Amino acid sequence: MAETERSPWFLPVIYVGGLVFGLGLAISGMARPEVVLDFLQFEDFGLLFVMGGAAVVTGVTFAIATRSLNRAPLTGSEYTRRLKDFDRNVLVGGGIFGVGWGLSGICPGAAYASIGIGNYPILWAIVGMFLGAYAQGYWRTLRAGDAADGVESTAD
Repeated sequence: MAETERSPWFLPVIYVGGLVFGLGLAISGMARPEVVLDFLQFEDFGLLFVMGGAAVVTGVTFAIATRSLNRAPLTGSEYTRRLKDFDRNVLVGGGIFGVGWGLSGICPGAAYASIGIGNYPILWAIVGMFLGAYAQGYWRTLRAGDAADGVESTAD
């Protein structure tokens, strides 16, 4: 399989994975903002067990997959580590995510699952997530343009 060629199973597996994720959030109650807010207020620690269980399953899966396969089965890409600097963008983005999670009691993945269990007012939070993502992309584009202008002006 070529480096950029994906298996025909790529999208179906992604959709099934999303469905299983959403179903797991709905069954565990984590798609309900009040459950998340109870966790954040140290009143209910069920979310800790859900996240811990997910981390264990993910860790075991990655450990086995990277040792037994030399390439990802659906993409054909080699397994590599992606190192990212812990910079200001990571810190600010994490802070914004945490504040949004604390105020709304929901994160992006659970917001979509929440619609599936009939929590339609969550659509306001999803609109806010899209607006925030658009504003961040617009701001980064402006910053990149300013940086490029600065480079051009110093070359003159």
